[in-house]
Amino acid sequence: NGPATDIFPITPSDSTDLAHVALALYVETKGAVRFVSRAGQTRTVTLGDGAILPVGVKRVLATGTTATGIHGFALV
Repeated sequence: NGPATDIFPITPSDSTDLAHVALALYVETKGAVRFVSRAGQTRTVTLGDGAILPVGVKRVLATGTTATGIHGFALV
């Protein structure tokens, strides 16, 4: 679908989906990211400083997420 048209900060939440499905995530500070993928699967990955996770994400969960400075890539 092409590159993202914007980037937005994400506050992890166990109950609220993102306003837009993120095409990918960017993490400023390393740690675990627990998320619900666009396909509806709950996953946990550990990312390093400045990492990009190229997976569609509809929710970043607060429980289990230790990474900080999380941003989503959007196509809006």
